[in-house]
Amino acid sequence: MRPAQRRLVFAAAGTAAILALADIPASAVPSATPSSSDDTTSALSQLAEGYLQQRADMLTTSPPTLRFAAARATPAMSAQTQDDLSALAAKRERYAKIGTTYTKAQVDVSVDNSTVDGRQATLQLTEDTRLYFPFTQKEIEDGAPEYEELSLPHTVKYTKADDGTWLLASDKADAESGPTPTTQVSDVDVEPETTDGGGTADEDEGTKGKGSSITPPAETGTETGPGSVKPATTAAYSYNKMIAYADKYWKHHNSAFRTYGGNDCTNFLSQIMLAGGWKPAGGSIIQRTSNKYWFYGPTSLWTSYTWGGAENWYWFAIKHSKRTKALRNVYDLLASDVLQADWNRNNVIDHSMFVTKKYRGMPYLTYHSYDTHNKPVSTLVSDHPNTWWYAHRT
Repeated sequence: MRPAQRRLVFAAAGTAAILALADIPASAVPSATPSSSDDTTSALSQLAEGYLQQRADMLTTSPPTLRFAAARATPAMSAQTQDDLSALAAKRERYAKIGTTYTKAQVDVSVDNSTVDGRQATLQLTEDTRLYFPFTQKEIEDGAPEYEELSLPHTVKYTKADDGTWLLASDKADAESGPTPTTQVSDVDVEPETTDGGGTADEDEGTKGKGSSITPPAETGTETGPGSVKPATTAAYSYNKMIAYADKYWKHHNSAFRTYGGNDCTNFLSQIMLAGGWKPAGGSIIQRTSNKYWFYGPTSLWTSYTWGGAENWYWFAIKHSKRTKALRNVYDLLASDVLQADWNRNNVIDHSMFVTKKYRGMPYLTYHSYDTHNKPVSTLVSDHPNTWWYAHRT
């Protein structure tokens, strides 16, 4: 389900060291008019990549460098960017206090669509970012994730100044569903929407309580590898196939299934479970509104609420089918387990995530909406302090 977000700005120490886009000299920006619309799009794509790289760099142990701050901005956008960079610096410090640091960031930009009209230009693009963890090669071979990944759509607008230089005018990330993207400003007080393929079930399921604890374990665990503790397979399920599916389709969605727009988290989770051996339950159109059934049909009207609805999936999985059981603490999650979130504690689950790795006591989550791979549960909980969490053993 899609939460509506509210932006928070954090004050950060040392913000004078942050590079304000408006202060970058014009010589750092290509000002010659490109010879074609394609050339303009290419130049603006590079400017957008530099801007997004600077944002990502604020989260790392290495400060931003001038070569990544390759664009000027309008006065309004410069002020907004300064606030955002300060907030990202504060996020970096907050993450460091809970033991998560990123050594470097790698940002790639792909343009999905562009419009250049005189002095105005708009790019629809996708930010693909890798945030590297400080693990050694030996630790990575032992099962540690090398990096956290995210893939996030943006709409970036530019306006051309009198001297021919393109100025960044606005950047809107399509981050209105799911947890806050790591490279975006944190948000809380989210409000859910019921647009994820779920709905009000036939049954009155009651309440589910406050969910799982978020207290970190007293000592760091020693579990390593994607199948830590749990077997790779059981008589009924293949946990390795679940993990392999999530690793393969976290960004490049499987075209064999419909995508539920920006609210695809539980649809993706159901695909993972199906790949690992969960069998459909039911299949009749008259069963789609009951949480007792779970199936994917040829159209959304022939697919159960439990397939794409986070709240509905919870009740099917834990109550009616008993294919999962509740865990007391989010840090008890193992690879191939599931974590769900009720953002505003209104007893309606809004979001579903899957554990692709567990290393030294830390579960790493993968999910759609927005597309994310191997995000530490500790940073997720830090970003959303007012959430009730529901951890499942699959």
